[in-house]
Amino acid sequence: MTPMVENAVEYATTTAPESITGTVKRAWWAVVAVFLIHGLVVSTWVSRIPSVKNGLHLGDGVFGLSLFGSAIGSMVGIPLCGWYVAHRGSRSATIWTSAGLCLSLLLPAFAVNAVTLFLALAVFGAVLGANDVAMNSQAVIVERMLGTPWMSRFHAMFSIGGIAGSAVGGWLASQRLQVTTHFPAMTAIFLCLAFVMAPMLPHAARPEESAPVARLRLRQMPLALVALSAIGFCIFLSEGAMADWTAVYLRQVLNSGPGTAAAGYAVFSAAMAVFRMCGDAITLRLGFAATIRTRYEWWQRIPNGA
Repeated sequence: MTPMVENAVEYATTTAPESITGTVKRAWWAVVAVFLIHGLVVSTWVSRIPSVKNGLHLGDGVFGLSLFGSAIGSMVGIPLCGWYVAHRGSRSATIWTSAGLCLSLLLPAFAVNAVTLFLALAVFGAVLGANDVAMNSQAVIVERMLGTPWMSRFHAMFSIGGIAGSAVGGWLASQRLQVTTHFPAMTAIFLCLAFVMAPMLPHAARPEESAPVARLRLRQMPLALVALSAIGFCIFLSEGAMADWTAVYLRQVLNSGPGTAAAGYAVFSAAMAVFRMCGDAITLRLGFAATIRTRYEWWQRIPNGA
């Protein structure tokens, strides 16, 4: 292992500093729980995608159109939650969207055709995107409280939730448990976890008390921001494809069992978790710009077998 990787692993495995106050430590645990819940909900749905698809007797094309509902929902939920956070703060947004995300997991389980599945996933995607905005805003607050980078490791908690949710979902699928039983049971568990973490979330300064922020006009958008947006689009496109179609491919094309099909997303989440746990240390060592450039170079080499 190179010195940089050794330092990254050591840094990644450290927990919240012991010297911080109880309030900050509780806030840290709350944000960890929010990211974990997010990953658990997503992976619970992903682990049973083949079951839902087969249960509704949908072909790949129609099912793909139904999945598009989650993308449309996210495009609505993300800007709306961004506006709410800017005007009302991220704490209440995180509490309500976390509860809403848990409850929205019920909807795909009771879809009866492609249209109702599309509508269910549109609601699911809207709350999912809104929760993403809110919890990342809370993560920024806690990161400032700690005085050290933690964002990448917070996102690792999402991936760890992905491992756990996929593993449980795969096992239950192998036991032939119906989705209409699986999702309500998980919803109840996730809601309890969300209820416990809610009081510990940190309060931010009221939006009107914060320093004024200059609004960026579309014509003034720097090329660097456009490039970062393009990179983000590619990342979410590939991550979404892995989440939506891995289990279907393993089950339908490779004829894997339901448990093995769900394990595909668990493996993907595990790979994300490893690098996200090391991400803060790597960023501290290389800097933000160099980290992005280095990861882009690695990504370019993958198709060439390098």
